[in-house]
Amino acid sequence: MAYLKDIARLADGLSLVAKEAINRQLRHNNLQSLIKKTLLSATDLTGLTKGKVRQIDKEIGGNSAVHPDSNKQSVVYFGDEKTSPSSSCTFTSESEVVPQIERDLPPDEVAAAEFHENVVQSPSQTAIGTSIEGDPQKDSSLSSESNAAEAVGPATPELVIKRQRKPRERKVPSTSFSRALGFAGLGAGLAWGTLQESAKRLVFGTPNLLGKQSALSPYLSEKNAERLALALCRMRGAALKLGQMLSIQDESVVPAPILAALDVVRQGADVMPRSQLNQVLGSELGQDWSSKLKSFDYEPMAAASIGQVHRAVTKDGMDVAMKIQYPGVADSIESDIDNVKLLLGYTNLIPEGLYLENAMKVAKEELFRECDYELEAKSQKRFGILLSGAKGFYVPVVIDDLSSKRVLTSELVPGIPIDKVALLDQETRNYVGRKLLELTLMELFVFRFMQTDPNWSNFLYDESERIINLIDFGAARDYPKPFVDDYLRMVFACANNDRGAIIKLSQRLGFLTGEESEIMMETHVQAGFVVGLPFSKLGGYDFRANNITQSISNLGATMLRHRLTPPPEEAYSLHRKLSGAFLACIKLGAVVPCRELLLEVYEKYEFGEYGNEKLASGSGS
Repeated sequence: MAYLKDIARLADGLSLVAKEAINRQLRHNNLQSLIKKTLLSATDLTGLTKGKVRQIDKEIGGNSAVHPDSNKQSVVYFGDEKTSPSSSCTFTSESEVVPQIERDLPPDEVAAAEFHENVVQSPSQTAIGTSIEGDPQKDSSLSSESNAAEAVGPATPELVIKRQRKPRERKVPSTSFSRALGFAGLGAGLAWGTLQESAKRLVFGTPNLLGKQSALSPYLSEKNAERLALALCRMRGAALKLGQMLSIQDESVVPAPILAALDVVRQGADVMPRSQLNQVLGSELGQDWSSKLKSFDYEPMAAASIGQVHRAVTKDGMDVAMKIQYPGVADSIESDIDNVKLLLGYTNLIPEGLYLENAMKVAKEELFRECDYELEAKSQKRFGILLSGAKGFYVPVVIDDLSSKRVLTSELVPGIPIDKVALLDQETRNYVGRKLLELTLMELFVFRFMQTDPNWSNFLYDESERIINLIDFGAARDYPKPFVDDYLRMVFACANNDRGAIIKLSQRLGFLTGEESEIMMETHVQAGFVVGLPFSKLGGYDFRANNITQSISNLGATMLRHRLTPPPEEAYSLHRKLSGAFLACIKLGAVVPCRELLLEVYEKYEFGEYGNEKLASGSGS
C-alpha cells in the first residue's frame, strides 16, 4: 500500500504540472505547433535523446576565421569589418530543432549511458566539487556528510570511484511551455521508475539499507536519482540551481541515493549550441558585438546553472571573461521553482523541518538577483571600492561596453581555486585561510554587505602576488544593522560558551520561539558551542584537527525533527557563506588565529540598538 501511495503522489504532481503547462501554451500556440513542440521537447528532456558531445566547427564563414596559429579550434579571431559571426550562422527556431536519437540503446538505458566512472585518488588528495574550474554559479559551499568527511580525512592516497558526466551540447529550453514540459516529463519518468522499483521489490524483497530512507520508498532508487540529476542538467536555470542547493546537504536532509546522483549536477550543466549563444550575444550587445573583440572562445570555461563563461580578448588587448546567461532562465524562475516545489512535495523527499516554503521563497529572491547581471556589475564595483584599501584582495574591473542585463564581462584574473591551494606549503595555506576568514568577518561586521556564494572557485589565489582575486558577485546582498548587531553578540556568546546569552539572542533574532522542547533548546545551544569553538581561545586554531562539520551534521538532524520555526531569512545566505569559509579552512588544513580576528572586529564595532549591551570579550585563554 505504501508503494501505491508513492505512485499516486507522483501521478497527482505530474498531472498538475502538465495541466499548468498546457493551459499556458494553449493561449499562445496553435494545436499543431503544440503537438510538435511536445514531442520534440519530451524526447529530449525525459532522456530519450542525449544531445551531442560539444563539437566546434572549423569553418564559420564571414570575416571571422580560426586563427592559423591557434591550437584551439574553438577560438575565433575577428577582422576589422563590423560583421558579426552570427550573420553566417543558420538559425532554427526551437520547434525546428531535431534532436539526435540514441538508436543503439533502449530508452531506459540512455540516462545511465551519460554517466561514466572515473577512478581518482582519495578526496583528501583531489578537488571537491571543482570538475569545472572557475564555475561562477555552482553552489559547493556546504557539503554533504561524505564531502565533509573528505575535507578532514586522512592524507593517505586511496583510490575511489567517482561518477562523472561529460557535459553535452543541448539547446536550452527557453519558453515557459518547454520548461514546464520538462518537469512533466521528469515526473512521468520518476513515476515509471517507481513502478519498476516497486515491482522489483515485490519479487526480490526490500533491500536492507540499515533503516535509511531509500529503503522505505521505491521512489528513492538509484535510477530515479539519475533521472532527476540528468533532467536538471538538461533544463539548467532555476531548476539546476535548486538541484545544486539540494546536492550540498547531508543525509539528514536528502537521502543518500539522491545525493550521489546530484553530485553530478555540481559538475556542470550542458552547454548552449553556437547558434543559440550567438543569438543571446546579438540580442544583448547588438549584432556588431564581435567588432569590439579581437577573439572569442566558443568553448566555455564553465557551464553552470544560470549561464556559461567564455574567454575573449578585447580590441585593446585585455583578456576578459564573458558570462552569458541562458535564454529564458530569468523569465522562468517563478514557474521553475513552483514546479520543483510541486515535485518535492508530492515525492515527500524533503523533511518538514526544512520549511520548504521558506527555503524556496529565499531561493527565488536570490535567483532573481543572480539573473540580473546589471545588479551584479554594481555589486562588483561596490566591492572593488570597499576592498580598495584592504591588503591581499583584488576585484576585477567590469567592462561596461561589453555588459548588459544578460551578459557580464570582466577583466580575466589569474589564480588557482582554494582546493588547489591545499597542495601548497603550510605557510601559504595558513595565509590564505586567514585572509578568507578575515574577509568573511569584514563583509558581515564592517561592510554589512556580503558575497554569499563561497564556492571555492570564486576565490582565485595568485601566488606570485600573494593576492586573492575575487570573482562572481551575483549572490551579494546587504544585511540590516539590527540583525548584524545581535548576530555579532551571538557569535561572541557562542565563542564564550555563554548558554544564557545564546538562548536570549537566538530568540531575539528569530532562531527560537521560546516554546521549544528541552532537547531542541539543548541541541541548539550545543550547535552554537561547536560553531564558536574556533573563536574560543587565543592562538592558532587548527581546522584540520577538529571535525566541526560532522558535529554540526549530527546536531542538525535533531534540530530538523524538533524545530518550531524556520530560521530568519538572513540566515539562509549568511550560514551558507560562514559554513563555506569554515570548509575552505578545513580543506586547506589551515591554522588561523580566529579569536584574534574576531576581537579586532568586535572591539571596533559600534552597536546601534541595545548599544550598551556589549558582552565582555574575556581573555580567551
